[in-house]
Amino acid sequence: MNSIAPGKKQNRMRRGALLTFLLLFLFIAGCLPQPESGQVPGITAVGGSTPAPVSPAGWWQPAVGLTWQIQLSEPEVDTSVDANVFEVDLYVDQSVIDALHAKGSRVVCYVSVGSYEDWRPDAAQFPAELLGKDYEGWPGEKWLDIRQIDKLAPILRARLDLCKTKGFDALEPDNLESYTNDTGFPLTYADQLRFALWLAEEAHARGLAIAQKNAPDQAGDLAGLYDFAVIEDAFYYDWADEMSVYIQAGKPVFAVEYTDLEWNFMDYCRASRKLGFSLILKHRELDNWLKTCP
Repeated sequence: MNSIAPGKKQNRMRRGALLTFLLLFLFIAGCLPQPESGQVPGITAVGGSTPAPVSPAGWWQPAVGLTWQIQLSEPEVDTSVDANVFEVDLYVDQSVIDALHAKGSRVVCYVSVGSYEDWRPDAAQFPAELLGKDYEGWPGEKWLDIRQIDKLAPILRARLDLCKTKGFDALEPDNLESYTNDTGFPLTYADQLRFALWLAEEAHARGLAIAQKNAPDQAGDLAGLYDFAVIEDAFYYDWADEMSVYIQAGKPVFAVEYTDLEWNFMDYCRASRKLGFSLILKHRELDNWLKTCP
């Protein structure tokens, strides 16, 4: 899980030219005839494999104010927690997803898209040239070269296909923010934006909503295309208000703060209410423990 600490917010770029690029991309995607494969020119036509066809049914569009829970580690997922939205790992047992749906909850699929994890069943499929520096603090993880979408595409498309097959409602692509970190690659804002746009197209093509994960620099560029946001430590590091563009667009912001940092949770609850965010408190390992704002 990637949050923004002091030092990772340096070298922020003014986005005039890139915002123009995004608007042009959206204009092209919405106004020009689409290839029969469902590709968007210049974005999804990579990797040499065929993207999933565009879903005629659309995808879930979450509302502001929903309650949420995230559990990515042991013990087994506690499906009894009262929450409108659950985020769980892609590889969780199918019975968990089914149980959550049976109680009326929406289920978000956690996938790390910007880092390699050596314990995943598809770890051997990542070409060595895509693997960068170790992800500090997370053993077994390395940063990925997100510029090489053509080589990442087959692996990530297979993961998104599995999200869809298992019945998830949405995708949370973790470690989306790369260019502000020491990855071992000369990544830029534009590299990250292109990758984010490609992910959105792939998720939506499968009928999955998609969350922006952290990366407040790009909130203004992505809030029109992404369906909601998931943010970590944003109140502690004082950048939560940068995600308000989602609320202004009628899209929720699911925020989590962690117990390993020293601060007053009630202060953050008050700030979260003013912004319209859905805030929870968790252990850093994201087990089943949860505290919500009163």
